[in-house]
Amino acid sequence: MKTFALSLASFCVAALSLAETPKNLAIDPKPREGGWVKRHESFNEISKKGEAQLVFLGDSITQGWEGNGKEVWAKFWEPRKAANFGIGGDRTEHVIWRLQNGNFDGIKPKLVVLMIGTNNTGHQGRPAAEHGGAVYTSSAEQTAEGVKMILDILGKKLPETKVLLLGIFPRGATKEDKMRQQNIATNNIISGFADDKRVFYMDIGNTFLQPDGTLPKEIMPDLLHLNAKGYEMWANAIEGKVKELMK
Repeated sequence: MKTFALSLASFCVAALSLAETPKNLAIDPKPREGGWVKRHESFNEISKKGEAQLVFLGDSITQGWEGNGKEVWAKFWEPRKAANFGIGGDRTEHVIWRLQNGNFDGIKPKLVVLMIGTNNTGHQGRPAAEHGGAVYTSSAEQTAEGVKMILDILGKKLPETKVLLLGIFPRGATKEDKMRQQNIATNNIISGFADDKRVFYMDIGNTFLQPDGTLPKEIMPDLLHLNAKGYEMWANAIEGKVKELMK
């Protein structure tokens, strides 16, 4: 009887420990509300037309091609039949949900340029309504797992499409910035997802930095989002690779 009681107690402790194990929110697909839904649905309509050959997929930094980067987009990407699938505030789990709910259904682009994850880092400590109000957490490893899931879904939906996976851009004023450090840690993991056959990795973060690691406000005024000069630097940094991968 004592042996049974000890076994039962051990089982209960193990079960409790398992229940308390933090869930990786970065791979838990979730939609958002409001204007997000309309923008998501607009991507589905673009997908159904089947015309886009180059798709940029990501968060507000990607969506910004329609704002501060508009003129640069017209010069570099519009001639390549590009589409912008960026939504401000998105994290990996939102992109996963989008991919599972219509984004890319109907198109077979030659290339997808993917950058996602800075909001996984930056939103930590905030209540996440889409996760039942849970306080949001996402370590470098968890964010990388979200990126990997996105790559896997793209591989299944678009087996002939190449993916240019970009390292998350630097943020914060200096190299000591904690969020920048976490993004670097994430980049160190996701760089290993490249096989140089379907998935290719580029980290162009140093393009935006001073030699001492300072991030100039002349490029990112809020130390996160690019201005027009920043978008031109981004385009110049990847144009050669984009051209190569779209052959």
